[in-house]
Amino acid sequence: MKTRQHLMLTAAAMGILSLVASTFSVKPSRTPYVSNIPKGCVFRTVMGEEKSDSFFIYKTSDRVSTSIDRGLTWMARAQQDNGGWGAGSHARQDIRDPHAVSSDPATTAMVAMALLRTGNTLTKGGYAAHVRKATEYLLQAVESSSPNSANITNLTGTQIQNKLGNNIDVVLTSQYLTNLLEQLNNNDPMRNRVKRAVEVCITKIQQAQRADGSMEGSGWAGVLQSSFATNALEAAEALDVEVDDKALARARDFQKQNYDAKSGNVNTDMGAGIVLYSVSGSTRASAKEARHVQEEMEKAKQDGRLAKSAAPSVANLEKIGFTKEEAIKHTTAYEVYNSAKVQAQREDVLSGFGNNGGEEFMSYLQTGESMIIGKDTDWTRWYDNTSGRLLQIQNNDGSWSGHHCITSPVFCTATCLLILSVKNDVERLVKKGTN
Repeated sequence: MKTRQHLMLTAAAMGILSLVASTFSVKPSRTPYVSNIPKGCVFRTVMGEEKSDSFFIYKTSDRVSTSIDRGLTWMARAQQDNGGWGAGSHARQDIRDPHAVSSDPATTAMVAMALLRTGNTLTKGGYAAHVRKATEYLLQAVESSSPNSANITNLTGTQIQNKLGNNIDVVLTSQYLTNLLEQLNNNDPMRNRVKRAVEVCITKIQQAQRADGSMEGSGWAGVLQSSFATNALEAAEALDVEVDDKALARARDFQKQNYDAKSGNVNTDMGAGIVLYSVSGSTRASAKEARHVQEEMEKAKQDGRLAKSAAPSVANLEKIGFTKEEAIKHTTAYEVYNSAKVQAQREDVLSGFGNNGGEEFMSYLQTGESMIIGKDTDWTRWYDNTSGRLLQIQNNDGSWSGHHCITSPVFCTATCLLILSVKNDVERLVKKGTN
């Protein structure tokens, strides 16, 4: 096998050859770099020691490990004195220095989520101090926000707000604080404070929801704000935070309606005309229901209620105990998921706007997390293809940046780190898909 030739292939070809490469344990050379900041425990969960389920076992390559470490080193240095990170204003996208822009909650939340996913907590990991400072910044933003405001910041015109939506700060902050809440036991002095902040965020998200399930204040690619809002509601509900069932149902339905599984047509009205943004949201919104269909069908086949060759359909779901309404809803979700995930990985769709921007990175993240939540074994193929793309475009200083729309190196680096380290969260994401 000519390893060097394989490493020079395009990202698309890497997706095809990923399984072959992993089988032979190819170990490309590391890119040398010098770090003066302690590194976190990057790969902490998905190494196969604790789980016999093969779905959880996936070996990490040296190249990916090095790439993540370089990104974390750059990110830590970019943190501001107030504990936050910033993307900068839409009007001054030429400013790329992370210390020359104002901190904003949306960007800070993305970085904090990346730090959690790479093995850092409030008390453990090489970047624990960075997590603590970021958490305090976000909690203060929530606690000082007006109860009459849909957002948690008075800052306006940021890159993230302009492109994703005016209320994206509260959406992403809710997701981070919910992720953090999962790690805090009942006796932790921070738990009640974090939970109260999550409750405030969820109230604001639900108040800003339109009748069709989308979020008020949509930006250039507002479908992504609405998709992440759906994620925030799901995550909070899983931790027994009070969530309006109707609001969550509307949010999921809005995302699924952007894609017609039968015709393959995609509604990109709130996705800036870009198919990738819409189909990644559709995949995410339907993943949990699609997995439920698959699991219930398998149970029915094993106990003889369905023939081994039976396919998911309204009639078959009714036969195994779903109501008519449930059968229609879940069959639709199953069809949307399985069709949209294919669309989201097509080479022409992956190119998005034609080059790399923060919205593309967020869409990749949505697709990958969806496949893991759906317990879709194809996620490893997606990961190899996507990680190959990201490693090729990492900057020499360890950061990533966008070439259009969301160009912020801080926001783009955080999103890319979340993608590359998603394997650390496989077990947690799979649990999210459990009904």
